[in-house]
Parts: sequence; C-alpha cells; structure tokens
Amino acid sequence: MQVARLYDFGDIRLEHDPRPTPGPDEILVRARACGICSGDIMPWYIRRKAPLVLGHEPVGVVEEVGSAVREFHRGDRVFVHHHAPCFECASCRRAEYVQCATWRATKIDPGGMAEYFVVGAHNRRDTLRLPDALADADGVLVEPAACVVKSLRRAGLKRGESILVIGLGIMGMMHVMLARHHGAGRIIGADLFETRARRAMALGADAGLVVAGDNLVEQVREATSGAMADVVIVGPGTAKAIAQGVAAAGKGATVVQFTATPPEDELVLNPHDLYFNETRLVPSYSCGPQDTREAMALVERGVLRAADLVTHRFPLARVGEAYATAQRPESLKVIVTFPD
Repeated sequence: MQVARLYDFGDIRLEHDPRPTPGPDEILVRARACGICSGDIMPWYIRRKAPLVLGHEPVGVVEEVGSAVREFHRGDRVFVHHHAPCFECASCRRAEYVQCATWRATKIDPGGMAEYFVVGAHNRRDTLRLPDALADADGVLVEPAACVVKSLRRAGLKRGESILVIGLGIMGMMHVMLARHHGAGRIIGADLFETRARRAMALGADAGLVVAGDNLVEQVREATSGAMADVVIVGPGTAKAIAQGVAAAGKGATVVQFTATPPEDELVLNPHDLYFNETRLVPSYSCGPQDTREAMALVERGVLRAADLVTHRFPLARVGEAYATAQRPESLKVIVTFPD
C-alpha cells in the first residue's frame, strides 16, 4: 500500500509499505479522506515526531474485522479518532481525557494518509459510524470540530457574550461558526489577511479585523466601544499572540490558548493586571470522546460543512503538493482524498 511519510518539515515521500493485518481486537480501515492538521504545518511541532506517516483526521471504510470485534462490520464507513482514553483512570473520571496515559499512548497505525490503517482496541472506543448522508469531506471535520467544541466549552462562552477569535484559518473559522450557533453576542475575527477577515464575516462574524503590526488591541477597543472581549480564542501558537489576546480581553474575561507554542517561547504577563481584572487564561488541547460525538451531531445537522471551509482537494499522488499548499496563508484547509 502507499503511505505519505514525513522525514522532515517539507520532506514528505510517497512510499510503499506492506498492508497491515488486524489482530483479534482490531479493525482494518481503507482510507477515503484525511485532513491535514494545523500542527502538521508547524516545523518545530512536526519535526520532533519524524519520521511518521501523516494524517490523524481520517474517514474510511472498514475492510477487515478481527475475530473479537462485534460492533463494526466490513463495509461500515467510519470516522476514527487517533487517540482514545481508558475511561477508568483518575483523569478520565474527571473527564480530562487528554491527560489519560492511554489517550496519549494510543494511535492509528500507521496513520491516516495511508491506503489502509489499523484501529486498535482502545481507538475503537472513539470510532464512530458515519451517517449515509454525510459526505467523506464532512466526516473529516469531526476531529477538528471536536477540538473547537472543547475550546468553547473550556471558554465557558455564554449566550450574548462577545468573543474575539484571533487567527482565521480552518479552526478560527469554525470557532466563529460555532460561536454564532451557541448564541454569542458580538463576534470579532482577526487575522493578518483581509481575505480571511472577509470570509469570517461571511460565516457569521460581526467584524473582521485586519491586523497590522501591533494594532489589534486598539481595533478591538474600537469594535467593542472600549469593553473589550468577554472571551478570546488565541489561534496562533506564539507567546506574542497570547499576550495580545490577554490585552484584548475585558474584565472577568477568559482567554483560551488553542495552539501549542514552541518550548522556548516565554510568555510574560503582568500578574497585577491578571488579578484585578480576574482574567482567566485557559489552555485547550485536542479533544475527547464527548467532543467527537457532539461534533459529529453538529456536522450531521449541517452547522459545519466542508463546502464552507475547504478550499483545495488533491489526490494521494499529490499529497506533497497539498502539504505545501497548506502553508500558504490564503488557504483554510486541505483534505486529501483517496480514490476507490
């Protein structure tokens, strides 16, 4: 079978591996579509994992079923989460699934950007059948949408509250759309590129700010008549972006760090201001099984649609080109489709 294996940032090779055989507790899935995660285009983040087969937002069809598997059958079309928890540890009992040691250790083998991949016993727990009416491209949205579901839950967004979304790639756009769905008040999107700011307004934002230099905070002050934002989602994975998010937050606001930052990136904040403004800085890392199920329901109901978010599609043979395209700032998302 063909796989897209990354050896370094920008060094992706289409290679041939043996087709895997599922064990008694496993299923073999034939890939149909897979997304490229924003983490896959951060050099510092992806290099530490190399070499690896890319792809952890896959949709496919069950090809083979192990002898002990009862809940799936050959021909089932499924979304597969690349991590799944044990549901038994202290972290799972607190619903902090991403802190579960099993969640962090599990994966699909070898990855979603392979013609076939194996889903182990643990990952079967967060493998969901796709409704017949749901297209493959929409199924690919389940995992990234689940990350947004978790982010807004951790933000504690309430109906009528204002929200600022910094960074309007695929994840930022979904934050805008779900904030509107959840009844947010004034929704403000901010990005370096005017095309993205305009697109955010088309998808539900009340204002689209184009950031130049350090003018974000002043623009937010103007857009909110001085009140600043009740909730701030910081998409870019930099300490500078987080500091700007805190500066754009109103009194008693919550700021969500949505993306990992490089280990050497240091964040300097004024604890005096944090204390008296009661600013909450909350990280939101990945998602758990309750989030994937809620995301599936949102996608199935058409609240989120790939047609609104996807800008490019490439066959597997051009996965390297798709990866390069994902780095272009005007792109929102790349989904690589696999021919039958």
